[in-house]
Formats: sequence, structure tokens, C-alpha cells
Amino acid sequence: MDLDLRKVRYFVTVAELLHFGRAAERLHISQPVLSRQIRALEKDLGTELFVRDSHAVSLTRAGAQLLDDARLLLASADAARQRVQQASRGPRRLVVGFRAGIVVTRALRAFGARHPEVEVKARRVEWDDQEQLILEGSVDLAYVRRPIRDEGLTLLPLYAEPRVAMLPEGHRLAGKQELALADLDDETWLRYSDPRPGDVPIRTIEEKFESVAAGTGITLVPHSVAEQYSRPDITYVPVPDAEPDEVLLAWRSGRRSTLIAAFVEVAAASPSGD
Repeated sequence: MDLDLRKVRYFVTVAELLHFGRAAERLHISQPVLSRQIRALEKDLGTELFVRDSHAVSLTRAGAQLLDDARLLLASADAARQRVQQASRGPRRLVVGFRAGIVVTRALRAFGARHPEVEVKARRVEWDDQEQLILEGSVDLAYVRRPIRDEGLTLLPLYAEPRVAMLPEGHRLAGKQELALADLDDETWLRYSDPRPGDVPIRTIEEKFESVAAGTGITLVPHSVAEQYSRPDITYVPVPDAEPDEVLLAWRSGRRSTLIAAFVEVAAASPSGD
């Protein structure tokens, strides 16, 4: 039996919240209706997806596996819908994502010269949405940085660049010509990729500026970010023994697109992108 995507969407909401009542509110349906849909999905699959008792809801092993698969499945369905809608609007368009500090000008110009009939747009992506925007089709492909979850993606390594320490003005190490990682052992680091409960998420380079300038912590950023973004209350110092930052081109695996293939060819010929 084919999977009903509506039931799968209901399942994902319950699996993420682990609460039928709150999931029903988010989905704008009644809790009894939601429960029936989940039971129907379990019947379709021939297995229980949740362990339910009077105190809590948890995923079974089968449920955890479905949650992993369902996110990619729903993203693929949404991407197909967007591409069909885009095709119905007429002129072809390619949306290229990029992370802060990555210059894509040369590749965009080269692609535009070869394909003047294609409308090319650039869209900035952040560390916490770079994969999802590609999988759901909001961008066709993107210049991304590691770490990246590669499930469902094809990755083409382009280049690596050194990283520098971002320090507040007046920091004890701000006047150094370069630093070693050991010099930073006693520093407080921003926890944007591993926040504690209650932390305000830090997503953008601008938010990193504010946090570092305020003395909340320090962080490492790619050299290209230091070149493009400057503020009088921020200092950058090279850290030669820090692991280099790797830039890759990413697109959704299995997607057949002549435009993506053409852009990949252009990007590979101009890996630095500027």
C-alpha cells in the first residue's frame, strides 16, 4: 500500500512533539481525528509507531526509523510540488544558495553568460537551514560549509580556507599576529551549534558579531568572513592550527536537472566562486 503523505505529515508532527494534544493544535484538527489517522497509518504499515501510556508518548524503533525517512520523503514531495508550480509560471529559474563569506559572483556571471534565458537568483543560507532549503527546493543548489548533514544530498568539495579567531576589541589576545588553539583553551566559546536549554539561537554572522562584541564568548570563522565583514569592536586573529573550513557545492541527490548540472560544471571550473 502506498504511503498517504497527509498521514505521514501528521505522524511527523506527533513524533516531534511527542504529545497528541499539542500536535492536534498545531495541525488544526481535533485530537480524536489525529489519533485515528495515526492508527490508520500504523495499520497501513503493519507496526506500532508510538508507545502510549497515561503519562507520556514515545517512539518505537519502527517509529524512529519512519521519522528519519519521513522528513526526506516530505521534503522531496514539497520540492516536486514547487518545481511543478515553477514550471507552470514559464521562464526557467535557478536559485543558488550561499553561506556568509562565500562569493559566488564569478560563477553566477559565467553561468548567466552561457544560459541567458535562465533567471539566476542568489539566496543566503545559514548553518542550521542549509540542508533543508536544498531538500525542500527553496534553493536548487548551494555553496555550503561543513559540518553538514549529507543525507539526501550530493556534495562536491570545492576548496578549503583557514579560520581566524573572532575576538572583542580589547581582548587580551587581540594584538597577536597569530594564535594557536591552545592559546584559546581558557576562553568561553559561543555555543550556537550546541546551545544549552534556554539559550537564544545564534544563526547569522551579524548575531555572532553582537555576541562577541558583548563579551559573551569567542568563535572561529572562515578567513573569507574576516575579509568581508569588519567592525571596530571586533578583531580577527589567524589560528593556523585550526581545522580549515571546507566549502562544498550541494544539491539534492537523484534530482535530474540540466540547469543544476550546467551550474555544477561552471562552479567546478571556478571553485573559489569570486
